[in-house]
Amino acid sequence: QFHRDGFLVLEGFFSAEECESMRNQIQGIIEGMEVPPHCRTEFSTREQEQLQAQGSSDYFLTSGDKIRFFFEKGVLDEKGNFLIPKERSISKIGHALHAHDPVFKQITHSSKVQELGRKLGLERPVVVQSMYIFKQPGIGGEVTPHQDATFLHTEPLGRILGFWIALEDATQENGCLWFIPGSHTNGITRRMVRAPSGASTCVEFVGSEPAYDDSQFIPLPVKKGGLILIHGEVVHKSELNSSGSSRHAFTFHVMEAKGTSWSKENWLQPTPELPFPSLYT
Repeated sequence: QFHRDGFLVLEGFFSAEECESMRNQIQGIIEGMEVPPHCRTEFSTREQEQLQAQGSSDYFLTSGDKIRFFFEKGVLDEKGNFLIPKERSISKIGHALHAHDPVFKQITHSSKVQELGRKLGLERPVVVQSMYIFKQPGIGGEVTPHQDATFLHTEPLGRILGFWIALEDATQENGCLWFIPGSHTNGITRRMVRAPSGASTCVEFVGSEPAYDDSQFIPLPVKKGGLILIHGEVVHKSELNSSGSSRHAFTFHVMEAKGTSWSKENWLQPTPELPFPSLYT
């Protein structure tokens, strides 16, 4: 089913206790969050906003081996002060929770995740990034249709796999994921790359995203503890969360490193401090 559709739902993959341990851990991280106002980057998936907010932001570009904070639109005043409680303003935390936080490290490298990797035939999987996504009630922004390989490019394609864990029930009301089944077989038409030095933004898009037919998307509601496996080229999106409940998720991406080269143009690069760690321990 995964190879046919490009995604697979595994209900009840993580226990309620494991979900709560991640939520409690993130609460502690937010309580200790100190973000300098000039680093308060709003997170967006709209191309122009993305180039403006993230592209000009060293804070985003150097977050691959750190734990950093990104905010929803409209939650900060022009001085960078919070207009709403900070724990309700945050969009995501990324991109190295799997490396620096003991709880998220344990989940990422848990024996059942490793076993799943082996069942999928992954020989030398490495973890390239991780994110905690909040999808805040009422303001959790939409994520426009995209393919993960646009941002995490490999040669050859087909070497990126996303693990998406629902830490609360994800419903159509609070912004569950939507997919176009089978869309992982058509390659990619757009890439986000590092811009040449001296450019006005740090990243730029090459190629263009086609106009997708809304009627082709199917919703994938999933209960708390469910895991969605996401092929790097499958087209997916999520809608604005207009409900009164959040939709927390922890997600990480792995790359099959055997016979694969990671693009030097990707925004995210392994560093001497954090080479991509092996999924298998």
